[in-house]
Amino acid sequence: MDINKIVLAYSGGLDTSVILKWLAKEYDCEVIAYSADIGQKEDWDAVRQKGLATGASKVVVSNLQKEFVEDYIFPAFRANAIYEGSYLLGTSLARPLIAKEQVRIALEEGADAVSHGATGKGNDQVRFELGYIGLSPNLQIIAPWRTWDLNSRTKLEEFAKENGVPVPTTKKNPYSCDENLLHISFEGGILEDPWNEPDPDMFKFTVSPEDAPNVPTYLEVEFKNGNPVALDGEAMDPLPLFKKLNELAGANGIGRLDMVENRYVGMKARGVYETPGGTLLRIAHRDLESITLDREVLAIRDSLVPQYSRLIYNGFWFSPERELLQATMDHTQTVVNGTVRLKLYKGNCFSVGRKSDQSLYQESFATFEADQVYNQGDATGFIRLNGLRLKINALQSRFTK
Repeated sequence: MDINKIVLAYSGGLDTSVILKWLAKEYDCEVIAYSADIGQKEDWDAVRQKGLATGASKVVVSNLQKEFVEDYIFPAFRANAIYEGSYLLGTSLARPLIAKEQVRIALEEGADAVSHGATGKGNDQVRFELGYIGLSPNLQIIAPWRTWDLNSRTKLEEFAKENGVPVPTTKKNPYSCDENLLHISFEGGILEDPWNEPDPDMFKFTVSPEDAPNVPTYLEVEFKNGNPVALDGEAMDPLPLFKKLNELAGANGIGRLDMVENRYVGMKARGVYETPGGTLLRIAHRDLESITLDREVLAIRDSLVPQYSRLIYNGFWFSPERELLQATMDHTQTVVNGTVRLKLYKGNCFSVGRKSDQSLYQESFATFEADQVYNQGDATGFIRLNGLRLKINALQSRFTK
C-alpha cells in the first residue's frame, strides 16, 4: 500500500496513541492526529501536546458540538429513533459526524488514507468505514486492530514503553466508555456478566434516582416542526437547550439504561447507558405528536422507526435509504408544533400536559358529556361493516351452529 499521509481519529488514550506511533513506523509517513469535540469532558490542550509528543505532524481538534445537536441528534429525534426499543443511539449518531470531519481534513491536507482505533469485534469499525466510503471512496482505510499483532492490553503497553509512548499512570478505568453530548456508554469489566448489577459509582451524567430531589421538577418544552425551540417559555438555540435538558434530567436521575443488544457484527453485547436530555426530548416529542399527527400518518411513521433506527445503528447514515426515510420523517413534522409539560421525579419523566394550535384533539367530539357534533347511532353501521368479513368467515366455519 503506497501511503504518504494518514489522518487518524485520535482520542489521546492508550489505544490511539499506540496506533499513532505504529502507523508512523509501519508506513514511514506523516500522521495527522484528529480529535472531535462532541461534548466529552476532555483536556484538549493535553490531547494536543500528547499527540505531538507521540509523533503526530499535526493535531487537529474540531469542535463539532453545534453540528452534532442540529444535524444529527435533532433529525434522529424528529424520527423518534430508538434501537431495539431502548437504545437512543448515542454512539451510533456520533460516528458518522466524526467520520465526515475526518474525511474533510484528509481531503484538505492531501492525505491518502484515514485510520481509526475501533476493534474488529464492534460496531464502530463499520460505522467509521461506511462513513469514509459513503463520502470519499478513494481514500484508503487502515484498521490496525484487524491487521497487527498487538492483540492485548499487555502488548499495547509493552509497545508503548518500547517506543516512548506515554502510558497513563492513573487508576485504570475498568470499563470501555464512549462519551458525548447525547450519552455516555459503559461496556466491559463486571458488565460482561449480564447478571451483575452496575456499580452505583460508575454513573457520571445522572444522580441515583434514590438520591434525586424529593419534590418533582416541572418543565415546559416548546417544539416547532418537531424540534425543541424553547424551555419554560424561553427561546434557546439548539446546543444550549440540549445541554439544559441534560442538566435537568441528570439532576433528577433520569436517563439510565441497562440492556443487552444485538451488534451488527453478530454477537450480543451488554451496555449501560446514560442519556438524560435525550430521554426527556423523546418523551416530550412523542407526546406532542399524539395530538398533532393524523392516526394513519402516525401508524405509517411508527412502522418505519425500527428500520430507520437500524440504519443508524448499523452505520448507514450516509446512505440513500436513510436520506429517503429522513425526508419522510421530516415531512410528518411540519405540524408538530406546540408545548409539552413534563414532570421529572426520581428517575421518571411523565408528560402531564400538552397543547398545540394544530391539535387534532377536539373536546367537543371526545367529551363524555352531551354534544351536538357526534351521532352515536352512526357506530351501528360502522361496526356492522367492519364485522362483515368476520361474519362471513364464521358462517363458513364448520364449528358454526
